[in-house]
Amino acid sequence: MSSFILRRLLLAIPTLFGVLVVAFLLLYVAPGDPVQSMIGERADSATITRLRAQLHLDDPLPVRFGHYVGSVVRGDLGRSYITNRPITQDIRERFPKTMQLAGAAMLLASFLGISLGILSARNPGGFADRFALGLAYLGISFPVYWVGLLLILLFAVTLHWLPPSGYGGLRFLILPALTLGMRSIAFLARMTRSAMLEALNADFVRTARAKGLTEWTVTVRHALRNAMIPVITLVGLQAPLLIGGAVIIETIFVIPGMGLLLLDGVNQRDYPIITGVFLVVGVAITLINLLIDLSYGVLDPKVRYR
Repeated sequence: MSSFILRRLLLAIPTLFGVLVVAFLLLYVAPGDPVQSMIGERADSATITRLRAQLHLDDPLPVRFGHYVGSVVRGDLGRSYITNRPITQDIRERFPKTMQLAGAAMLLASFLGISLGILSARNPGGFADRFALGLAYLGISFPVYWVGLLLILLFAVTLHWLPPSGYGGLRFLILPALTLGMRSIAFLARMTRSAMLEALNADFVRTARAKGLTEWTVTVRHALRNAMIPVITLVGLQAPLLIGGAVIIETIFVIPGMGLLLLDGVNQRDYPIITGVFLVVGVAITLINLLIDLSYGVLDPKVRYR
């Protein structure tokens, strides 16, 4: 197990380096000048020249990239062009809020999606099956921002049950997490239903029923455990989408997380913020995928790590 984890972490290094290269190149070929965003359009040419030299923006692209990689290796993600705050400080303040939102959305999507999939597979063609499939189609069809606005209108404006925006306790997290996880609920419900139907018709399930086990024990301890491998894989694939979707959700619900930080960085051409956010998100997604791979061995004893 330890050698497998070490191998995966070593393989993550070129992946993260590729993320850094792509983000860096895309930013520096994009239109716009960060110096103009810092000092405005009325600054004199001497000030612009001095700031560009100070920020190494006039250096050749390979030189700038080398400086940046050296700083990242030392644990320094640079300073914001606009606020002059260390990027690590901004990320340290914002990253937990984004992971809290993405984690809540993932837990909610896993619980609701897997539950709906089990109910559908237990009664194929019945009311629960039709309801779950209808909810899945609706979740896939509707845009995320439209779902968020609709939930705000219903639960915040009309019913006054939940706050419409902001960051605080659990009540502030329900609507954003439900909005962010809606599509994942749909995908997980359909995947769980398909995997459970296959597992419930397998020979080992018929054997378990022949032994006199209760239907609940057969479904949960035997069928569900074997059906969870493709479902867990889908959860791992949804993780990057949930973290990336937090940009839109944090904008809609005014959550001060990485999404708003990235949006501000893009609007102001603040290159260190954008590359820092990309790198941290890449590390988070890599670790999540590693945890997903490790969970295979817990669900299926036949899986061995080499």
